Formats: sequence, structure tokens, C-alpha cells
Amino acid sequence: MPSITLNAHFDGQSIILDEPFQLPANARLLVTVVSPSMDADRESWADLAGTGLTHAYGDDEPEYALTDVRRV
Repeated sequence: MPSITLNAHFDGQSIILDEPFQLPANARLLVTVVSPSMDADRESWADLAGTGLTHAYGDDEPEYALTDVRRV
């Protein structure tokens, strides 16, 4: 099984995945505890990335055909 990162939270008693995911019995897991301040930083970076993608792939951006792409 390849490695995958899953979002989860601790409800005070158990670690709960934020989205369903099939894990085989006895699957080995690594748990990383993230400080709450990292959530705010991550949200800021995600907003910045989203803004950049919106500008790069906006409605006014022309569509390029595969023939327009050159290899150097």
C-alpha cells in the first residue's frame, strides 16, 4: 500500500478521519500532531495559491492546443 496523507482530528477520546478511507486491518499508521497555529498558516497559503490559480486560469486566459507547446 502506498503512503497517503489523511486529514483527521481528535475528539477527546479517539482519532477520527475527516473523510472515509478504507484501511486494512492492522495497517501501520504514523500520526503527526499539528499545532493550531499551523492551520491558520495553511489557510493563508491555500488562499494565496487559489488566488494565483484563479489569475492563471481565469476566463480571459486563452486556450492552448497541444500543437502550441514546444519542447526546448
